[in-house]
Amino acid sequence: MAKGFRGGMGMGGNMSQVVAQAQRMQRQIEMAQAEIQAMEFTGTAGGELVKVVVTGKHQVTKIEIAKEVVDPEDIEGLQDLIVAACNQALEQIDKTNQERIGSITGGMKMPF
Repeated sequence: MAKGFRGGMGMGGNMSQVVAQAQRMQRQIEMAQAEIQAMEFTGTAGGELVKVVVTGKHQVTKIEIAKEVVDPEDIEGLQDLIVAACNQALEQIDKTNQERIGSITGGMKMPF
């Protein structure tokens, strides 16, 4: 038998530590995701003439539109502002998710 070989037993202790650490990390990630899903994110556009509130579950819960931006002659402009505000809120969710999960995983890419 080669010198230093311990059968499969030496690795078993290390492997169980790795598995336990991965399980702890998974629980932390699940908690962070639940926290993010409970949060609200606000996106704005047009100098805050349009505000959109989105939950961490990517559900729009509120849209505020200032009267001065409502122009029957420029519906497309209003639509663009709404889309921009929604996209800004969604980007905030992604950024928060990356920051929270990254702090748990140490920047290691996860398969989800």
